[in-house]
Amino acid sequence: MKFSKPIIYLISDGSITAQNFPQKSIQLLQIVEIAVENKIPLIQIREKSLPAKFIFELTAQAVQFTKNSNTKILVNDRADIALAAKADGVHLTSNSVSAKIIRQSFPTDFIIGVSAHSLENVLKAKDNGADFATFSPIFASPNKGNPVGLETLKNICQKVNSFPIIALGGIDETNYDAVLQIADGFAAIRFLNNAENLRKLKHENLFINRGC
Repeated sequence: MKFSKPIIYLISDGSITAQNFPQKSIQLLQIVEIAVENKIPLIQIREKSLPAKFIFELTAQAVQFTKNSNTKILVNDRADIALAAKADGVHLTSNSVSAKIIRQSFPTDFIIGVSAHSLENVLKAKDNGADFATFSPIFASPNKGNPVGLETLKNICQKVNSFPIIALGGIDETNYDAVLQIADGFAAIRFLNNAENLRKLKHENLFINRGC
C-alpha cells in the first residue's frame, strides 16, 4: 500500500477495560472523530485489556467515522477482529503471527503494520509483506527500554529504502519535526490522544512530502 507522507499514526492509550467501557469507549471514539476531521492517516485500536467482543464493538464503531475518509483503522494483534469489524488492517507485535501468514490469508488490500526494534525486525517485516514498520523507542518513553535516538533511526531508514518506517517512542511537539526529517512518519500515544494536538498538526501544514 502507498502512503502519503508524513504518516501520522495515532495509537489508543490502552486504558479501556470491560468495567469502564461505556465511558472510555466514547472518549476514544471522540478522539477518532477529531483525528478523521484533521486528516490523521492511521489509527490503531490498541486496547489489550479488552475482551474480544468489546474490541470488535469498539472497532466497528470507529470504522463508522472513517469509512468516508482517508483515515485507516488498524487493530492491534487481532487480524480476525479487524476483518470482522471492517477495519482496514492489523498491527502485529513480536508475539503475533507473522506478516507473511496474514498476507497469505487475508484480502490483498488488508494493511499490515509490524512493530520493530532492530534492523533485523524491519527487514523481516519487509520481506514478509508488511506495509510498514514502527521502529522504537526513539526517545525515552515509560517502560519501553533504552531510546535508540535519531542517528539509529536514520541508519535504519537508509538501509530499507522505500519501505515505510514510522518512528515511535517519546515523540511529541518538541521533537516530531526532527523525526520527520528522517522517517516517513511518527506514531504516538500520549501526544496524539489529545484533541488540541491533532488540530495543531493540521494547522501547521504538516501533510507534505518529506522523509527518507
